[in-house]
Amino acid sequence: ALRRPSIRFPSIHFFVQSVNSTSTMQLSLALGLLCASSAAAFAPNAPSRAVSVSSSALNSFSSKIFEVRDVEFADTKEQIVKGGRDLFSKLPEAFEGIKEIGVIGWGSQAPAQAQNMRDSLNEVGCDIKVRIGLREGSSSFEEAREVGFSEDADTLGEMYDIIGKSDLVMLLISDAAQASLYKEIFAAMKPGATLGLSHGFLLGYLESIGEDFPEDMDVIAVCPKGMGPSVRRLYEQGKEVNGAGINASFAVHQDKSGKATELALGWGVAVGSPFMFETTLSSEYRSDIYGERGILLGAVHGIVESLYRRYQRQGMSPEEAFTESCESITGNIVKIISTQGIKAVYDGLEGEDRDIFKQAYSASYLPSKEILQEIYDEVSSGNEIRTVIMHGKRIAQFPVGKIDGTDTWAVGEKVRASRDEEKIPLNPFTAGVYVATMMAQIDVLLEAGHPYSEVVNESVIEAVDSLCPYMHYKGVAFMVDNCSFTAKTGSRKWAPRFDYILDQLAYTAVDNGKPVNEDLISAFESHKVHAAVEECCKLRPSVDISVGETSSTKEIVIE
Repeated sequence: ALRRPSIRFPSIHFFVQSVNSTSTMQLSLALGLLCASSAAAFAPNAPSRAVSVSSSALNSFSSKIFEVRDVEFADTKEQIVKGGRDLFSKLPEAFEGIKEIGVIGWGSQAPAQAQNMRDSLNEVGCDIKVRIGLREGSSSFEEAREVGFSEDADTLGEMYDIIGKSDLVMLLISDAAQASLYKEIFAAMKPGATLGLSHGFLLGYLESIGEDFPEDMDVIAVCPKGMGPSVRRLYEQGKEVNGAGINASFAVHQDKSGKATELALGWGVAVGSPFMFETTLSSEYRSDIYGERGILLGAVHGIVESLYRRYQRQGMSPEEAFTESCESITGNIVKIISTQGIKAVYDGLEGEDRDIFKQAYSASYLPSKEILQEIYDEVSSGNEIRTVIMHGKRIAQFPVGKIDGTDTWAVGEKVRASRDEEKIPLNPFTAGVYVATMMAQIDVLLEAGHPYSEVVNESVIEAVDSLCPYMHYKGVAFMVDNCSFTAKTGSRKWAPRFDYILDQLAYTAVDNGKPVNEDLISAFESHKVHAAVEECCKLRPSVDISVGETSSTKEIVIE
């Protein structure tokens, strides 16, 4: 039987201001994403690349309710708002004018955010009603009832009815569903209501078809940098230490009321974000969709598959190969990164192990960056948004299956059942490949103009503090099978590309004795991102996520 240990990972959380690069990264796509009548309708303009970022913070935000703090990351000054349960008393002021909140959907984020929001408001005696809105006949009605929402209490109902009653509509249905239903949703909202999002995907889609949000509403976003279950688990686990949770970005896309920033910050505090940083919807979806196709999901999947085969070719048993590849990443390497930073993995190696790391890093960085740059371009051009939309239209005919039946993940289940946490190795070759891919992902984002706040979140924090704990507990395949539809679509599309290019270019370079590129190693050693990550390590809450403890959240989506 599969043993279910309580795996605890340190959580790095922070909340900093993003530089507004919207004007330089606008999508320009052909009209007719959902119903294009010709191939020409799918031809995007070439995405822009180098976007300059000032060494000081731009577009500084202010708050009359929450303290805004300056934080130094490498050569940039960014701004954060620190959360905590001691700020719950400020929620009534932040939610001024909001009497009813409608949380629409019941996927990854909705159950966590709805429960956290309800519990935080109740704790300070705030009479704002939090309701769940679901499509008629949804099987999720029963799950919502199980955690305290009900028709009898007028906290559960049909989605359009709930939308029409709500002053704040937290639209947390899938990205593909948002793209399909946005007209009906906008029409159902009452005058003066605020639209709240947890992803910038809908903006990307609207831009791609030449449309925008209605001008007469506030549009805000609070985007936790982790999967929904981790948002709930850390909220529950942090109740005795002034809070813990998943850090979040926030964006104010339209502010007709003049209160949008305070409402967004209040939302972030209420769902348990220990730190919040400002971004734009445009920058958020580019970095987020890109990140989950990279080191967060797609790349780590491809790395493990390629190394698992490589190590067996070198004479290891399947169990040894899985341990030296997947277990080394999820059970050792990411723990070091979480508490000490990326460079600490390298600094902890000596002699031959450090030489092996250099070989793997040098050979893997450019092949990985090639794929990562392609992913970023595909996201920026709108191609990845089209992929998600088209996949959603095919889903009834071609349901998404599970990937955990292959040899790699079957062996992984056996390894986890007999795991000794204290004996998980740090394989220097695995570390070199993983760190090279992470650094390549970071560099693509920095070169595109994203600030350190967003870069570190989408390339480091979410990987080591939200996703890898679940990968270690249940497997990489489990994470891919049970993530959001958008992330699942991208991971399954891009993981084979990482697998193939590493096998074909990186590992053959090592095997053929290609010299280490010392310039790449020097650039890694002196990279400014290390200081930014180390600063984040100082800001993390004291509570670590424990994925094995009892929780009101559910991780399993596909049975």
